[in-house]
Amino acid sequence: MKQIIKLNGPALLLLLVIASCKKLDLVPTDRFTDATYWTSPEKAATVLNTAYGQMFGAATFFYNEGLSDNAYSGRGDQQGVTSIASGLADASLPRFKDEWNGRYQCIKTCNILLQNIDRVPAFDEALKNRMKSEARVIRAYQYFQLYTWYGDVPLFDKDISVTESQTIARTPRQQVVDFVLKELDEAAATLPVNTQYATGDRGRITKGAALALKARALLYEGRWQDVINTTEPFITGNTVGTYSLFNSYEGLFLPQNEYNNEVVFDLQFVPESRTYNVFFDLAPLAVGARLNAMAPTQELVDDYIMLNGKGIKEAASGYDENNPYNNRDPRLTYSIVYHNYKWKKPDNSIQTIYIKPGSDPASTKLDEYVPGSVSSPTGYYIRKYYDPTSINNFNSGLNLMLIRYADILLMYAEAKNALNQLTADVWNQTIRALRVRAGFTEADALNFNAAWTADQRTAIIRRERRTELALEGLRIFDIRRWKTAETLLNGWVHGAKYGEPSIDNGYIRVNQRSFDPAKHYLWAVPRDERNLNKNLSQNNSW
Repeated sequence: MKQIIKLNGPALLLLLVIASCKKLDLVPTDRFTDATYWTSPEKAATVLNTAYGQMFGAATFFYNEGLSDNAYSGRGDQQGVTSIASGLADASLPRFKDEWNGRYQCIKTCNILLQNIDRVPAFDEALKNRMKSEARVIRAYQYFQLYTWYGDVPLFDKDISVTESQTIARTPRQQVVDFVLKELDEAAATLPVNTQYATGDRGRITKGAALALKARALLYEGRWQDVINTTEPFITGNTVGTYSLFNSYEGLFLPQNEYNNEVVFDLQFVPESRTYNVFFDLAPLAVGARLNAMAPTQELVDDYIMLNGKGIKEAASGYDENNPYNNRDPRLTYSIVYHNYKWKKPDNSIQTIYIKPGSDPASTKLDEYVPGSVSSPTGYYIRKYYDPTSINNFNSGLNLMLIRYADILLMYAEAKNALNQLTADVWNQTIRALRVRAGFTEADALNFNAAWTADQRTAIIRRERRTELALEGLRIFDIRRWKTAETLLNGWVHGAKYGEPSIDNGYIRVNQRSFDPAKHYLWAVPRDERNLNKNLSQNNSW
């Protein structure tokens, strides 16, 4: 779906009106649901494309990592993650309001389409039904995000009036979950598989995307057998589409490899037309970044295993604290920039990134760690999703993957393990396959060990999920559903070993975080929403 959407006349008016909806419904609907608009399939497609555009933002995709123990965002309050991670947020935080409003804005667009598309004359029935299913999946994704953050949320499947929007109450979370799962099942039944779309429609929602989202929703509910039932067809057959691991972990995140068979569900961008430049504040300064607004943590770096399969703290791991990045999981190098990193530039030349204080031979010393400077506060930068074809200020049209086949494998492995069904065959289909693709070759890293305890198997799968999907915005959801956030998000965030030697063995104390398990597993219902609608209750302790 890499196409430029041009709007004019009635279509532009419609989208301006939709975009102005900042609450559940604050505008009259008679301006865009009358017969003067719904006159052609092209106009219906414009509304659907608007819903795609509203689905998720690039800044949110990246900065959600700063909510977790994977990254620290310390310059400004990007996407509200600094306030949330430090435990200082209250119900007036703009991120709480923006997340709520943005999701309901997209829901409104979907509801408008679904209510009016049948009025379009001379509309091919198969295409119309496909578009309906696409809209239902997008709407389901919005509700999935809403109940994951807020718990109980208002649920409606039609375009509500202003009066209704100011009186509607929160629907019990389980009812919203049931609605999402039903919508995804029904939409999947009529959607094409990935190989059935024409080139011009690549990126549109498929049967596989709907079912993968269903699997993720089931995973978050801990419905293990249902997760297995939903993910297994991706692995054992092609009834839901044709998916596989791309042959290069590094290449998976490069623009020349978009639309490969690992992509299940992604956000579409268009070079020079619909772009994002988040990397302008994530990359090393020596390669053109402006400053560092979010950086990986030492805690994330420490979770990458050695090439022999052992964690850095395990006996006989071979880890050398003086050469900490040697013999590590290759995915570390493809994801995170560390001292003496060899950055590949667009012209294929190499830029060495000097981060350790006093190491840069250049006078500018752009990326050396200096407390309080514009360089990284942790001594690390982000590499994953760097687009070598990006133009000025890192403006990129590279698609961002919301769900990929690797996640399907990890969901399947986690569910099998939870039911005590993690056999050598399941391991080989999932964790071994991921490690082989990453570049592991040693038997101890690749082979299943029947002597592992249940706790060891769980720790291995969780670590694998963290390192495979690092910096893709999913970690915060995992530690919330595992109920480990209260441990991992309390205390100091650390950076590389450039700090005071007598404090935490020299690892930089970057920021102190606070997570209250009685409060922070759900976000606050935005204060502005509750001021408008007295029927909206508030979550505990907010």
